[in-house]
Amino acid sequence: MNTWILIIGYTASICMIIGYLPQAIMTIRTKDTDGIAMPTFLALGLGSVFFVVQGILLNNMPLVITNVITTVCSAIIFIIKVHNDHKKKHQQLA
Repeated sequence: MNTWILIIGYTASICMIIGYLPQAIMTIRTKDTDGIAMPTFLALGLGSVFFVVQGILLNNMPLVITNVITTVCSAIIFIIKVHNDHKKKHQQLA
């Protein structure tokens, strides 16, 4: 039974990483963040942080690994998004 739980956990991890990583890579390459809604993105990033904490408390490595990776991806995208929004705001004022 525990083997199946681990398989399901690692499969979920792979799916989550495959979902987040392309967005992070594309954002890093293009620096385009126009289509990213900040409130939704912040909620997803914060959810990943809480899942890291839960994974640590439960000693659940698939949960920890997945959400550390998605948290890092979220942080990178967030930084680029804030930079772009700040830059656009200053361009509009000029």
